[in-house]
Amino acid sequence: MAKGRIRVRLKAYDHRVLDSTCEQLLDTALRTGAKIVGPVPLPTKRSTITVIRSPFVEKNIQEAFEIKVHKRVIDIVEPTDKTIDALMHLELPAGVDIEVKM
Repeated sequence: MAKGRIRVRLKAYDHRVLDSTCEQLLDTALRTGAKIVGPVPLPTKRSTITVIRSPFVEKNIQEAFEIKVHKRVIDIVEPTDKTIDALMHLELPAGVDIEVKM
């Protein structure tokens, strides 16, 4: 039996992909008999970039772009050996950054 706690941090630009990945993780962990806390939504990081629309002509006209990074945390409190093995072989969609700490 594995001891300790596994903390999984997920980051993505699209919140729908992030939520579906959380559901995959939860289903996998619950099937293997682990106890779970989460997913806990963390604050969304927003980055704004302002660009001049047309250089040399009308420099006062600008365009603003915003990038949002959505984050979630899932704690697996009592992982089993099956849980760890299942999480290692899980297929995750593109665009989701996952960070696992034991």
